Parts: sequence; structure tokens; C-alpha cells
Amino acid sequence: MSDEVGVIGGVGPAATVCFLDLVVRHTAAGRDQDHVNMVVLQHAAIPDRTAYILGRSADDPGPVMAADARRLEGLGVQFVVVPCNTAHHFTQEVAAAVRIPVLSIVDETVDEVARRIGTGTVGLLATSGTLAAQVYQHAAAARGLTTVQPDEDDQRTVMRVIYDQVKAGLPADVDALLAVADRLRARGADAVVLGCTELSVVAAAHDLLGDRTLVDSLDVLARRTVVRAGRPLRD
Repeated sequence: MSDEVGVIGGVGPAATVCFLDLVVRHTAAGRDQDHVNMVVLQHAAIPDRTAYILGRSADDPGPVMAADARRLEGLGVQFVVVPCNTAHHFTQEVAAAVRIPVLSIVDETVDEVARRIGTGTVGLLATSGTLAAQVYQHAAAARGLTTVQPDEDDQRTVMRVIYDQVKAGLPADVDALLAVADRLRARGADAVVLGCTELSVVAAAHDLLGDRTLVDSLDVLARRTVVRAGRPLRD
């Protein structure tokens, strides 16, 4: 029997929908009953993670996410996932609120990077909140990886794509985003992480993952969710 998954979603809403689609597509299923059972909270009202981390808001997402985890645990799920990289900053608080595991998008993604490049250098495309919280930097260092991140101008481009385009429901400037990734490679990155799930939405919409140097955190989380839930992955 497979495990039931609890999803703390809405962070952001489009990324959660993309995650659910990826889980379905990555599951080797021949009928409805072969798919992963999920309980999804599309909780878009969770306070902005980046704004809180950067001190621009006093609204703390941690207790809200912890309450969501308890709610999911009460509904009988066996583990929780949060399809948001910036929310990883609050993972310890969420995990402490429940007795069930919380699958880490950051740890799973960095493990995938290490499998692909060993102990090389990884470029980070993420929100300013994720970069400031240093969740990827710490996870990468623990695995012997070096990190490189965009300069100020390129980070503004990344944030524009995330907030002004994807979160606003507008077309993404894919060429500008890929140019930032190219500049990270020019600075030594052997792989580039799409470390924001809004960037995963862009990757899915524009079929960017044919480039094996791009590692999409949401795609990695979806695959790991399928396996953790006890379902086979589609080849």
C-alpha cells in the first residue's frame, strides 16, 4: 500500500499546480488507482516568504505553515512536501510541529546535483530570500559543492521573472533568464539549479530540461515524492 502525501501548496499557486502535474506525469500508472494519493492545501494566503526573510514584512509564514502541517497530519498523511524553495527556511519549524517526515526540496535537489556533477560548482537561480537564507549554500557545502549566484543586476532579472511575470500570471522572459544561467556557467557553474518553483513553471512551459545542466528543484521533488509514496517512476 502506498503512502498518502500532504502538500502545503499555494506558495505559489501556479507552482503547486505544476508540482501536481509533474507527480502525475512521473508516476508509472496504468489506471487511476496506480497514482499517488495526495491531500493538497492550496493555501495562497501564507505570508510572503522572501519579504519576511529580508525583513520587509513582519508576517511570519512559519507558524502558518506549521499549522497547515498539523492539519495535514490530522487528515492521515504519512509525509509532507512543500513545493517552495524559499519556504525551506521554515522547514525546521514545520517539522517540529508534526510527528511525520517533511521531505526537503532543497536537500533532494542538492543530492541530485551531487549525483550529476560530483563535487563541482553549482549556480543558483532563486529568490533573494532563498539566497539570503543560504539554504542552498549550506546544503551544497555539506556535500562538497561550491556555489555561485547572480550579481545584483542578474538577480533583479531573476526576481522580475519570478514576481512580476510568473506570479503575476504574465509571460516570462525566458531569454533573459537563460542568459543569467549562461553567465553563471561562464563563472564556473557545472550545473545551474532552478531553485524557485516559479522558475520550474517556466521550465515546464518552455521545455527547458532537455539541457541536462539545468536541475529543476520542483521536478526533483516530484520524482522523490513518487518514490517516497511507494509508486514506481515512469522511465
